[in-house]
Amino acid sequence: MKKSVIFALLVLLGGCSSKLAYNNLDWLIYWYMDDYVELTDKQENVFDHHLESWIDWHRDTELTRYIAQLNTLKSDISNDQLTEQTINQHLEQATSHWIRVREKLSPGIASMATTLTDEQVVRLFAALEKDNKEEEEEYLEDSDKSAQEKAEERLEDITDDIEDRIGSLTNQQEAIIARYSPQFASTYQDWIAYQRAIQDAARKVFITRDSNPDFTQDLMRIMNNPDVYRSDAYLQKREQNRRLYASMAAELSETLTSDQKRKLLKKIQDIIDDLNDLVDD
Repeated sequence: MKKSVIFALLVLLGGCSSKLAYNNLDWLIYWYMDDYVELTDKQENVFDHHLESWIDWHRDTELTRYIAQLNTLKSDISNDQLTEQTINQHLEQATSHWIRVREKLSPGIASMATTLTDEQVVRLFAALEKDNKEEEEEYLEDSDKSAQEKAEERLEDITDDIEDRIGSLTNQQEAIIARYSPQFASTYQDWIAYQRAIQDAARKVFITRDSNPDFTQDLMRIMNNPDVYRSDAYLQKREQNRRLYASMAAELSETLTSDQKRKLLKKIQDIIDDLNDLVDD
């Protein structure tokens, strides 16, 4: 479970932001995995075979999809067509990229899961629960802050994120962000509850792996249907936040100065250039 998430994130983040990370995925993945499962030599050989196949597939088929979407995004920005509708379309397309990676990886990971020893399984879920508790501790630390402090931090985070993309903000843009920021719903507790729910489902499937002929299919079903383990409240908050983000981004796009637009387009083009280099490697 954790391995699939780690790999998919590294593939997407590496492909979209860092050629160095992408070209060193094998080392990075093993570095992350070491905290969760220590593979035997035989398991490493099998995983290496899967990993090579996954990376080749991703380089050959997925990177060109990212490039195509980014070129469309550039066109939307250049032609002042970054509306709420087009932003939602881009968000949905980005989600589809993630889903394809997840569905590509899940059969191999589920197959490898059948080879884990009881000791490896125990260590895996103990490590996952350790992560859960660390996240809960972070949440408890934040709970000591006042509502005003949390609101200010959220506003600062959103502002920093947008400034990183377009540069210094105008007073009008700061006012837009300040109006939207309080409307975003916190999903921190929902995320931890989701993590525990999906991990508990996976744990129950692992218990039966020696006697269950459908073990790999059951594990794949869990990996490929994460929303089943998110509460209705969590799903509603995520949808609300997505709608708010699209609305805010569309409103901000109408206020972009020529310098801001130029900086945003350059950032996108830099990513496209990196992806093209990776495709040509």
